Amino acid sequence: MKIVIHGLSITSSWGNGHATTYRALVRELSARGHEVTFIERDVPWYAANRDLDHPPFCETHLYSSVPSLKRRFRSLIRDADAVIVGSFVPEGVAVADWILSTAQGVTAFYDIDTPVTMAKLEARDYEYLDPSLIPRFDFYLSFTGGPILDVIEQRYRSPMARPLYCCVDPSLYFPEAVDNEYDLGYLGTYSDDRQPMLRRLLIRPAHRWRKGRFIVAGPLYPETIRWPRNVARIEHLPPDRHRAFYNAQRFTLNITRAAMVKAGYSPSVRLFEAAACGVPIISDSWPGLETFFDIGRELLVARSSDEALAFVRELDERERHRIGMRARRRVLRDHTAAHRAAELERIIVEVRRGDATAASSA
Repeated sequence: MKIVIHGLSITSSWGNGHATTYRALVRELSARGHEVTFIERDVPWYAANRDLDHPPFCETHLYSSVPSLKRRFRSLIRDADAVIVGSFVPEGVAVADWILSTAQGVTAFYDIDTPVTMAKLEARDYEYLDPSLIPRFDFYLSFTGGPILDVIEQRYRSPMARPLYCCVDPSLYFPEAVDNEYDLGYLGTYSDDRQPMLRRLLIRPAHRWRKGRFIVAGPLYPETIRWPRNVARIEHLPPDRHRAFYNAQRFTLNITRAAMVKAGYSPSVRLFEAAACGVPIISDSWPGLETFFDIGRELLVARSSDEALAFVRELDERERHRIGMRARRRVLRDHTAAHRAAELERIIVEVRRGDATAASSA
């Protein structure tokens, strides 16, 4: 199939988790024989921080404005078998409206930020999606599963809402036999709603255990934050350094955005990356987490500084290693990019067959 994806970015991972998701998914779609084209808006903050200018597994195009998009890519959109529009695309409402009016193949909205999107729609903030567009897409792909899918279908009248969770490329994320430089680490862009949990599960434990070694990687953290002396900082960590970052830790921390905790069923890309590396994960708690990992056997949940510190300082080393390996086996079984590409392919084929059946019976 000819598949066109218009997403936030595939060329730059700076300050976003979209790029690594798109890269893994598109690479596997290409491996399955599909011809994939990725389109993204050329914006200054990504232009200055591109870490994959020309992905080898797809054709990539940048454009400067909506008029430029319409002028350059009308035939590409019209002739594609499937066109997917992602969340947080600049001027996304105008982009989606034009694509839906132009595409003759299957159309989908891919929401990598579903709880945030739903909150925006409820607040009548139509930054990148208008409610009137949702019924026009053939289906809605969501990073979040569970009850929110019913909201998308029933309140916003999507013909079909399906989960397409984030994933990991196991050729890029795997265990390495290296010495552990840190006892606990965290990888994530700063956000106001995650910071209280970061204080609870990493910063306070670092204050209390001065001999412990901690690290936080990610951009946009305010200069006003007073980090303990035993917390190392990395401003930006490109994807090609993620594996080494995880493998250098005895434990890694997963913290979830508030909107995604409320919605539940919202695993992050970082969660699967760390698990694929066989690094034991200490996570905050949210509804549906147990559907992705067996809590206590494949992943640890901490609700307080005491619990986080107890895991890091007291857990038997053999059990620590076993927890990481169990999580890795679970990810390889259920959550690789190959799994997601196959799921997406099945949904597209299902919708195309439904259209063909409807046309033949008309």
